[in-house]
Amino acid sequence: MIRLIGYFFGIGSVLFIIVAGAVAWYVERTAEGLPDYQVLADYEPPVTTRFQASDGQLMAEYATQRRLFLPIQAIPDLVKNAFLSAEDKNFYTHPGIDLEGVGRAVMVLAKGGRMQGASTITQQVAKNFLLTNERTLDRKIKEAILSLRIEQAYSKDKILELYLNEIYLGMGSYGIAAAALAYFDKSVTELNVAEAAYLAALPKAPENYNPFRDYDRAIDRRNWVIAQMAANGFITEEEATTARDKPIEVKPRPSGTYLASSEYFTEDVRREIVQRYGSKTLYEGGLSVRTTLDPAMQREARAALQHGLIKYDEQRGYRGPVTSIDIGSDWGAELGKVDALSDVPEWRLAVVLEANADRVSIGLQPHRAVSGALESEREIGTIDVSDMKWALTLNTKDKKGRVRGADDVLSRGDVVYVEKKSGEGDAEGYMLRQPPKVQGALVAMEPETGRVRAMVGGFSYGQSEFNRASQAYRQPGSSFKPFVYATALDNGYTPASVIMDAPISFPDGNGGTWSPSNYGNEGSAGPSTLRRGIEQSRNQMTVRLAHDMGMDLVAQYAERFGIYDHLKPYLPMALGAGETTVLRMVTAYSVIANGGRSIEPSLIDRVQDRYGRTIYKHDQRFCADCNSRAYDGQAEPQLVDERDQVLDPMTAYQITSMMEGVVQRGTATVVKQLGVPIAGKTGTTNDEKDVWFIGFTPDLVCGIYIGYDNPAPLGRGVVGGNTSAPVFVDFMKEALKGKKPVDFKVPEGMELIAVNRKTGMRASGQGSDVIMEAFKPGTGPADSYQVIGDDEIASGPGSTGQVSKQAEQAITQGAGGLF
Repeated sequence: MIRLIGYFFGIGSVLFIIVAGAVAWYVERTAEGLPDYQVLADYEPPVTTRFQASDGQLMAEYATQRRLFLPIQAIPDLVKNAFLSAEDKNFYTHPGIDLEGVGRAVMVLAKGGRMQGASTITQQVAKNFLLTNERTLDRKIKEAILSLRIEQAYSKDKILELYLNEIYLGMGSYGIAAAALAYFDKSVTELNVAEAAYLAALPKAPENYNPFRDYDRAIDRRNWVIAQMAANGFITEEEATTARDKPIEVKPRPSGTYLASSEYFTEDVRREIVQRYGSKTLYEGGLSVRTTLDPAMQREARAALQHGLIKYDEQRGYRGPVTSIDIGSDWGAELGKVDALSDVPEWRLAVVLEANADRVSIGLQPHRAVSGALESEREIGTIDVSDMKWALTLNTKDKKGRVRGADDVLSRGDVVYVEKKSGEGDAEGYMLRQPPKVQGALVAMEPETGRVRAMVGGFSYGQSEFNRASQAYRQPGSSFKPFVYATALDNGYTPASVIMDAPISFPDGNGGTWSPSNYGNEGSAGPSTLRRGIEQSRNQMTVRLAHDMGMDLVAQYAERFGIYDHLKPYLPMALGAGETTVLRMVTAYSVIANGGRSIEPSLIDRVQDRYGRTIYKHDQRFCADCNSRAYDGQAEPQLVDERDQVLDPMTAYQITSMMEGVVQRGTATVVKQLGVPIAGKTGTTNDEKDVWFIGFTPDLVCGIYIGYDNPAPLGRGVVGGNTSAPVFVDFMKEALKGKKPVDFKVPEGMELIAVNRKTGMRASGQGSDVIMEAFKPGTGPADSYQVIGDDEIASGPGSTGQVSKQAEQAITQGAGGLF
C-alpha cells in the first residue's frame, strides 16, 4: 500500500513539475512581448482646454476626450471610497491580483447570484493603458503580469490616480472630475454620497445605467454601491438610507460656449489658439486660456447692437413668418421640430393658433427636458396688435404696404418669433419679432493695451457664424478721414489751417472726370479750417488736403496705423474707399487715444499649459525691479514700454480735440448726451451701403459698423450719425456707468490758443465761434488769412487747369463720394 502511494506521489510530482514548467514557459513567453509599464510615469492623457473670461468665468471647453486631470490629493475620500467599494474594496491590501475577490466572484456566481467583476483597479489600469479589450486568456495573463509589475513600480495612490482620471464614465466624460461636471455640474468636492455612488456605478457599462433611458437600472446599481460603502464602513447606515432615498437628478453641463453672448469672441480665440499651437494641442493639450473679455461689457455690447439692428429692421416692415406648419392634435410636437436661434434666449418660437384684427393667439415652442425630449406642457400666449405695429407695414414677396389688422399680417400655422413683454403684469403678453436681415459688428478695446473687452460679430451666432468684426472687409467711409487729417497735422498743418471747400475735378484716366461731392450734394462751404472740415465731414476739402500732401504720404500713415496692409495711393482712398475691418479701425483709433503708441490688438491675456506654466502673455512690457524681495525705500518700479511711436503725441491730442468737435458740433451730436469727454467720427459710404461710428474716451474705444452682408443701400438718410452712433450711445451708457469722467490729457508743451473756429484766426473775447485750439510749440494761428487750395488747378467743372500725370493716376481706381 505504501509502495502504491509512493508510486502515485511520484507520478503526481512528475506531472506537477511538467505542468509547472509548461505554465512557467507559457508565462515567460507571454511576458516577452508585454508593453513597457514604465510609460505610466510619463502619463499625459488628453485633457480639456478651457477658455476663461478676464474675471475667471468659464467661456468654453474643447476636447476630444472631456477630461480634467486631478492629482490624487485633490480627490475627496468620499469619491475614492465609492469607487473602491464598487470596483476593488481590497485595493490597498492586495498585490495587484485579488485572489479573495476572484474566489468570492466564483462562489457568488455558482450560487446563482449577480456576476461580480474579478479585475482589480490595478488590472483595469493595465488593460486601459497598456492592453486591448479583447476577451482572451492571453490578455488576462498579460493583465495579471503587468498588474504585479505596476504594483512594484508605483504607489497605490499613483495607481488610483491613474484609474480615476482615465476611466470613461459616459456623457462624453473621461475621469471623475469631468464626470462630476457632466452629470451634476459640480466639482468633485461638492458631490454628496448619492452622487458619488452613482458615478462609481458607471465604469463597468455607463450606457447601461443612463438615467434617462434606464432609470430603474441606474437606481439599482447606485443603491448597490451605497450598500457596499456602508458594508465597508465608509459611511453609516443612516447616511446610506438617506442616500438611497434620493432620486438621481442629472443636470447635464452644456458643451461648447458657456458664457452667454460671447460666441463670436470665443470662436476668434479658438482660431487663434489653433493657429498658434495646432488643433491637437487645443483639443488634447489641457491649455488654460485667460481671455480679455469683460462679461458684463460683452452683454451690454450684444444688447446695444441687437437693439440697433432690430430698430432699423422693423422700420422696413414685416417680411413674413419663419415657416408654416400644419396644426394638428398636438401643435407643440410640430413646433418642436423647428430650430430656434439658440443664442437669443429672450426670443421664443411660437405658432399662430388664431388671429383677428386686434389680437393673435399663439402657442409657444415647448421647452426641452435635460434628456433632450420635449416637455409635455403647452403654453399659450397672445400678441396684441399694439405690440406688432411695426409689422402692419408689410414687406413680403407677395404684398407690400400698410394694412389695418393683425389678421392681415399673421395666419393660422405661421411660425414666428416672440418676446415676452416686460414691466407689465400680463403673463401671456408677447411682442412680435423677426431676425433682421441687416447685420453689423461692435468692438470695444482698451486703448493703452489693445485688449479687446467686447466683440459682437453680428445679430446672432446661431443665425450666422461669420464674424463681421474681424472677418468682414468693408469701406470705412468718413471714419477714415481722421487719419488723413492726422497725417496733415503730423506734417506741418495745424487744426486752424484753412482749406478750400469747393467743387474739384480730376481726370479719371478714361477720358472722363471724377468730381467728389459733399454728402447729399450739399453746397460747398468755401474756405474752412481743418477742424471744421472734419466736424462737418467735408469730402471736397478732404480730397484737396490729400492732394496737397500727396496720397503716398496718406497711404504710409494708414499702413503705419494698421488699417491696411497696403493702401494704393488713389485719391478716393482718402474718403475711405479702401476696405478694412471694424477690429482694425478700432485698433487705429486706439493708437490716437493712447497718445500715438502702436498696439497689438489681443483677445488673449495669457495661455498656460497643463502644468500651469505660462507659455504666452500679451503684455510684453519689461520691469526690471518688479520682483524685489523687500521694500527699502526704493522708487516705484517702472514698466519699460518699447512700443513704436506711430504718431506724435501732440498730433494725437490735436486730432482727438478735433474729433471732440464732431461730437459737440458735427455729425455725431447724438453722442453728446453721454455728458463725458468723448471724441469720435461717423462714416457713411456711397449709396449708404455701410454706416459707421467709432468713438472713444481716454480709457475705452468702441467702433460700430452696420450694413447688409451683400452690400446694398440702407436707404436715403441712413447715416452713421443716426444709425451707428445711437448704438454707441446705448453701449457706452452702460459701459461708463459708475465711472468718473476723465478728460483727455494735454501733452506737456502744447499751447492752447483762442481762435475763431471758422476762420482759424486768433480771437479775443467769447462767443459761439471762439474755441481753444491746440498748437504745437512754434506754431499758432496764422497772422493773415491764408487758404490752401484756393487756385484754379483742377478745381471746378470744366477747369482748364493742368493736373500732373501722378494726380491723374491717383484717381483711376476707387469710388469717391464717401461721407
